[in-house]
Amino acid sequence: MNLIDGKKIAEQIQLEIGEEVKILVAAGNRAPHLAAVLVGSDGGSMTYVNAKMKACERIGFRSTSLKFESTITEAELLKVVADLNSDPELDGFIVQLPLPKHINEQKIVQAIDPKKDVDGFHPVNVGRMALNLPCYLPATPYGILQLLQRSGIETSGKHCVVIGRSNIVGSPMSILLTRNANPGNCTVTVCHSRTPDISVFTKQADIIVLALGKPGFLKGDMVKDGVVVIDVGTTRVDAPDTKAGWRLKGDADFESVSPKCSWITPVPGGVGPMTITGLLQNTLLAAKKVIY
Repeated sequence: MNLIDGKKIAEQIQLEIGEEVKILVAAGNRAPHLAAVLVGSDGGSMTYVNAKMKACERIGFRSTSLKFESTITEAELLKVVADLNSDPELDGFIVQLPLPKHINEQKIVQAIDPKKDVDGFHPVNVGRMALNLPCYLPATPYGILQLLQRSGIETSGKHCVVIGRSNIVGSPMSILLTRNANPGNCTVTVCHSRTPDISVFTKQADIIVLALGKPGFLKGDMVKDGVVVIDVGTTRVDAPDTKAGWRLKGDADFESVSPKCSWITPVPGGVGPMTITGLLQNTLLAAKKVIY
């Protein structure tokens, strides 16, 4: 069993981005500029946005964090998005999800200029992804592709089972792994809450991408020997023995699954660091204007 060290791979890619930033700035260009919009005080969202801002500082990006109370109206948030769209000094921005229930998330996402949609959620970028055209890929799937590639994991001709069909991970992952590219060329099965017996499919899988949000869902008796497991799950579970009182747990039951794996991502330290890295790579592409 080999651990896929997402933290180490993310650090390497971020070093590479930092070198590109130095070249850009030395040539007289401004540093790439990323903004994050945070609504409310969700603990996970705040931690994530702070991590993004720190990563920007490390690699030489400019960063802006815009925080608003959860009482902000949809119209007010749309105005914030419009202002960011028209800011010539800003290369890309994200609106951290989830948003308060009184705000239509899709309306906000669709209001973002696709050229600045470094989260890769706008329908224009999703459509371009589906057609295998240049676009900003959703950050987590983008990160997973690089984990596979940089770990030397062969995907061509393999059977990949994606568990979960969200627009953020499951659905784009299934598209990306079927495309004629490397990584890609997989035969992909998508399982979800209406799949009667998921183990029928997982036992056949060469690669499993777990994006359910159900800690410990995948058990050792559900996989075959030599499987590659990419665990996207990051659920906080009670852990009285820790200082925080909780720990992150993945969707795979690591103790029973890992002995059967050829490769597996740990939680934490697997996919998580690569999500931020994917966002930074998209922002660099936006600054260089190589997509649009």
